[in-house]
Amino acid sequence: MSFKSLTLAALAATALAMPAFAESMITVTDPYARVSTPMSKAGGAFMVITNTGDEDDRLIDVTSEISKRTELHTHKDDGNGNMQMLQVKEGFAVPAGGSHGLVRGGDHVMFMGLHKGLNHGDVVSATLVFEKAGEIVVEIPVDLERKVDHGKTKDHKMDHGEGHGHKDH
Repeated sequence: MSFKSLTLAALAATALAMPAFAESMITVTDPYARVSTPMSKAGGAFMVITNTGDEDDRLIDVTSEISKRTELHTHKDDGNGNMQMLQVKEGFAVPAGGSHGLVRGGDHVMFMGLHKGLNHGDVVSATLVFEKAGEIVVEIPVDLERKVDHGKTKDHKMDHGEGHGHKDH
């Protein structure tokens, strides 16, 4: 047998021996972005991420061309009653058959160093990067009128972890 034949046979045997992995089925609903004022240099994006697949996935990164830096953030109590906004480098778990809300005062996308002001009705684009589902591009309308309690409905069980306050951006 030639080296090429051996290599192909080994690849075929490896592929057949590997278990079949179920696909992650990620959907993003009700996205919106906001800034404190139209000329703010920072803003946030919020949405509900649902995994209808049969295995857990994880949002591990986010990119956007609207700002110098785009990061996954959360709010955390520093133990003295003060809320701090922190980057979450490990990302956010999205459980199989469940949802994870990116909400004001909790986990969210942070745009830092906006290249231009954002106005109500503008649309920004961001790419969510998942461990299993890969990249998903989301078109996010700017909504400066949305109330603070977005994403906190009976229909969506949100997994925010512990210690996340609910303070507006």
